Amino acid sequence: MPRTRVKICGLTRGQDLAAAVAAGADAIGLVAALPPFVTSVGLFVDAEPDFVRSVLARVPLAALQFHGDEPPAYCDAFHRPWIKAVRMRPETDPRASARQYGKGCGLLLDTYDPATAGGTGRRFDWDRVPAWLAPEIILAGGLNPDNVAEAVRRVGPYALDVSGGVEAAPGVKDRARMEAFLQGVKDGDASG
Repeated sequence: MPRTRVKICGLTRGQDLAAAVAAGADAIGLVAALPPFVTSVGLFVDAEPDFVRSVLARVPLAALQFHGDEPPAYCDAFHRPWIKAVRMRPETDPRASARQYGKGCGLLLDTYDPATAGGTGRRFDWDRVPAWLAPEIILAGGLNPDNVAEAVRRVGPYALDVSGGVEAAPGVKDRARMEAFLQGVKDGDASG
């Protein structure tokens, strides 16, 4: 069985970045310096195209993650691999989202909240992820060291995206929580 990948998002301090990499993160979302062989992902929410281009001119991002209402043509416009986050509203059909954003390199399913584009700290109903789609998605929303092994076992996603679930305070990652999260992923992989 393939190993579940992990992206730790929202890294703002160098020591948190180093701890995330040491814990085994495959990708990170950051505002910090990055060591070699770790994928950098820039997150944008309904950003003006010129803003995205200006960021790309200054920061060597390997991939882009769009977390708003961006259509597929917008996501394609920057000539980088991209991930589309879909917030799981009650009426959202993940099958239709997979078809709509099929040109991307990843489909991230996250919790819907009308007040925020992500980082709710809550999970959506994982049973809404079709079994055939699960190995192709990135699972987000309310993940933490206490539930990540269950998420890997029950959903079987390709990857996980976590931010607040491994923080000591907003914007400050906790080394022990990151290590426990990555261990939970390994435990979930081993029992799945």
